[in-house]
Amino acid sequence: MAPRVLVSDKLSDTAVAIFRDRGIDVDFQPDLGKDKDKLLEIIGNYDGLAIRSATKVTEKLINAADNLKVIGRAGIGVDNVDISAASRRGIVVMNTPFGNSVTTAEHAIALILSVARQIPQASNSTKAGKWEKSKFMGVEITGKTLGVIGCGNIGSVVAARGIGLRMNVIAFDPFLSQSRAVDLGVEKVELQDLFARADVITLHTPLTDKTRNIVNANAIAQMKDGVLIVNCARGGLVNEADLVEALKSGKVGGAGIDVFETEPATESPLFELDNVVCTPHLGASTSEAQENVAIQVAEQMSNYLIKGAVSNAINMPSITAEEAPVLKPFVRLAELLGSFVGQVTEEPIREVEVLFDGLTAKLNTHALVSATLAGLMRPQMAEINMVSAPVMAKERGIILSEIKRDKSGVFDGYIKLLVKTSSRVRTIAGTCFSDGKPRFIQIKGINLDADIGRYMLYTTNNDAPGIIGLLGTVFGRNEVNIANFHLGRNRPGGDAIALLYLDGPVPQNVLDELLANKAILSAKPLSFDVLEE
Repeated sequence: MAPRVLVSDKLSDTAVAIFRDRGIDVDFQPDLGKDKDKLLEIIGNYDGLAIRSATKVTEKLINAADNLKVIGRAGIGVDNVDISAASRRGIVVMNTPFGNSVTTAEHAIALILSVARQIPQASNSTKAGKWEKSKFMGVEITGKTLGVIGCGNIGSVVAARGIGLRMNVIAFDPFLSQSRAVDLGVEKVELQDLFARADVITLHTPLTDKTRNIVNANAIAQMKDGVLIVNCARGGLVNEADLVEALKSGKVGGAGIDVFETEPATESPLFELDNVVCTPHLGASTSEAQENVAIQVAEQMSNYLIKGAVSNAINMPSITAEEAPVLKPFVRLAELLGSFVGQVTEEPIREVEVLFDGLTAKLNTHALVSATLAGLMRPQMAEINMVSAPVMAKERGIILSEIKRDKSGVFDGYIKLLVKTSSRVRTIAGTCFSDGKPRFIQIKGINLDADIGRYMLYTTNNDAPGIIGLLGTVFGRNEVNIANFHLGRNRPGGDAIALLYLDGPVPQNVLDELLANKAILSAKPLSFDVLEE
């Protein structure tokens, strides 16, 4: 029986034809994404679901998808898909990360020019029979400073266009190296410097816990008077209420907004302001981009359903069928090692070294390195996957090295990750036991044997009596249950670490209480969603 794919959003006729030509039974219902009840009723009949942004793939929908094997998102953003729920059900989630970069970048430039010259407002006025030439006094962008927040695939294109318009381009990106910045012709700066210096600010970063509300009242207070702000990336990066107040006061001279905290955005205080240009999430809306991502997602889904080939997967590595049984637990381990370092590292990453010891050196280390990079960069770049991670690392000038060696210790094989920033080196090692479960076996050069759970807390301290009691007392008093507790030190009275496996996330008040105690040097809550099955 041929695999069945439901297309619930608008995809091109060419993409639909690709499914059919590959022997897929495709059901093309481009407006079904708006009918949640009908979609929920029929989703169990399909092996694949092809979507754009209109369809919301919630946990409830996924739980009703008894036969679903793959979700294909035509575009880069997967914030309309519950990745964790899909992973638990064994459903592969694919996207098309590079199909609409130029289109989105061009829309950002168009908004910058539209805001700077008030083009939509002047057009409406002129069409209304008015001739208000003196009313629409714009500003030149030539010679102005363009601040790019997020200088990856899209942001780098915007930077190049800005340079072409004779703007001075500065960029903030935690993964942008100095050498890559030089290649792009931009000046790498810290976020506060960008806020203080930019005449125009454009956002091109994913929406994560670290980037949510990155432009808020506090950030705006650091900006120049009359700054222009453009967001074609994700709603939620800009605090809309704070932006409205700044636009009203004149602190922000104008804004171009393509994405909103709630979409579809049918009403917003932003709509009432004359110094704002709004568009309905049009960043990727050109015929060329729509065609490219639609064709790509149809090809990827067809290859997976017919041949088992995996590409551009968010939650699954690119692995052949022959490699899968042995490689899969080590792919998971590699991603966990990267995720640990990514969550505890705030500074830009300069170098990454992955060491494969013993049996791990004989595996498909390309997939393992990709998994490590994906885990490492995901805390800053939520939409990254094993395919795009090496590309993103290269674009940002991260120096990557891989070392293979014969068995050198008590373990048959292990993976060790070393990450360098401008001020420190972080290391972590792990292995998989015979049951396939990953373990952390060394952190900061300190040996330990740690289970890995969804919610964890990592602490550092000077080795001294009372730390175990302190942690137990604080968590007990706040009714946070410790499932497992792992300790290690480099020598008596030296550096010590603790890794706690918890039943739930660490409440902020608990974290604050621990950090207020001088005995605790650092405390970092960790979350490993990759463990969900």
